[in-house]
Amino acid sequence: MEKITRQDMAALVGKHAGTSKWFAIDQTRIDSFADVTEDHQYIHVDPEAAKQTPFGTTIAHGFLTLSMLSAMIYDGVPDIEGATMGVNYGFNKIRFLSPVVEGARIRAHFTLQDYTEHKANEGTTIWDIRVEIEGQSRPALIAEWIGRRYYASTVST
Repeated sequence: MEKITRQDMAALVGKHAGTSKWFAIDQTRIDSFADVTEDHQYIHVDPEAAKQTPFGTTIAHGFLTLSMLSAMIYDGVPDIEGATMGVNYGFNKIRFLSPVVEGARIRAHFTLQDYTEHKANEGTTIWDIRVEIEGQSRPALIAEWIGRRYYASTVST
């Protein structure tokens, strides 16, 4: 992914900053997430039982879709020059709007809502995110995600 300056990042406020590649949400990924989170509800892990639901098949956990944002932001948004690390700071809003059925592909669209530098070597981003399901008009989720970036002189090695 390309790198941009902090000034370029500030200039992106209010603009679409990027779109990630498509990510496949197959049963293996769903089952792995179920194992890690210990959430084995049948709508996620039992294809036969899930056929009897309104979805007609298994669906991804909403938190699986949300967790994919980490990979999607690395893929879809430029990094800031001089950033030595970034951390999740939280969410102002998360809404799960449509189920992601097994076999679907999803990608995220990122719009920078705000970029603020609190100190000379620390910045906060707020991203408006829409996770698209391939072939559907209604998104899987929308979120307002807060991240913190630290620059070279604030992190000791």
